[in-house]
Amino acid sequence: MKLADLPEGAAVHVEGGRSGLCLVRLGYDVFAVEDRCSHQNWPLSDGEVDPADCSIECTKHGSTFSLKDGQPLCLPATQPVATYAVCLEGDEAVVSVP
Repeated sequence: MKLADLPEGAAVHVEGGRSGLCLVRLGYDVFAVEDRCSHQNWPLSDGEVDPADCSIECTKHGSTFSLKDGQPLCLPATQPVATYAVCLEGDEAVVSVP
C-alpha cells in the first residue's frame, strides 16, 4: 500500500490474512494487526488510534490493543490480536502475512 494512502494516526482496513488487516501509520512507522478484536470479532479499523500509547481501541467494548505486539491493554479483551511485519520499500508499506 502506498504511504500516501495511509493517513497519519488513523486506521485503514486492507484485505489480507483471515480477517483483513488494520494498518496504522504513526510518523515513519507503519503497524499491521489483524482487523478483528479478539473479544467480540469486531473490526479494529473502526477504532480510534492513540499515538501516545501506540494502541488502537475497539469501538464495540472499549478494549485497547498495542499496535507493536497485539497485546490487550485493558479489559474486556484478554487475548492478543495477530501482528504482522511491515517493511517500507520506497513509498510503499509491504506487509508480510504468513
